[in-house]
Amino acid sequence: MTTAYSYSDIAKMIDHSLLNPTLDTTALDAGIRLALNYDVASVCIMPYYLRRCADMLAGSTVAASTTIGFPHGGHTTRIKFAEAEQAIADGCQELDMVINISKALSGDWDYVRTDIQTVIDVAHAAGQKVKVIFENSFLQDEHKIRLCEICGELNADWVKTSTGYGSGGATSHDLQLMRQHSPERVQVKAAGGVRDLDALLQVRELGVTRVGASRTQEMLDECRHRLQLDRG
Repeated sequence: MTTAYSYSDIAKMIDHSLLNPTLDTTALDAGIRLALNYDVASVCIMPYYLRRCADMLAGSTVAASTTIGFPHGGHTTRIKFAEAEQAIADGCQELDMVINISKALSGDWDYVRTDIQTVIDVAHAAGQKVKVIFENSFLQDEHKIRLCEICGELNADWVKTSTGYGSGGATSHDLQLMRQHSPERVQVKAAGGVRDLDALLQVRELGVTRVGASRTQEMLDECRHRLQLDRG
């Protein structure tokens, strides 16, 4: 049975995604305004538009976020470091970084650890947060478990299922696995496939605290509708 919730409980789970490379600046501005109007958790936007996004969100309770090493994770660690520094300078509060998938599949965990730690160190030194993206559709459970362990040791703020641009998104199996193998202080974010309110409520029951969403308006309009019906 779904736990009772308020509008804010649901809205503050949503990272409104503005990462489609075909979005023009008019669409990006409109997306940021939508996120403000619905008071979501954050806007995750393409890096080049982050400064504008942070300016538009200033003074609100909606965080500015962007991506690092996106979407395939194959950037060198030095480039991810530079991306993280630039993101912080541009006003980023939450950095969604992609692990080096190739290195994880190769079992080079020292490299993977250093790659993740580099971005976490930059963000945490500035008082900001990091979500570590695994891209689970390319990994086996043993890889996912080891990544959860590493992220726990490095004090990542979230472990995240996917970019939304891989071959698959969040699954119940992966979310349960990630929650089980991550320390309680490390939150879990579902990305890819959470397209309506019922799906969001389902992952919430699994311990997920954030979801990446592009259908934010539809989800939150439905949330308001259901809450109004409950009150009625």
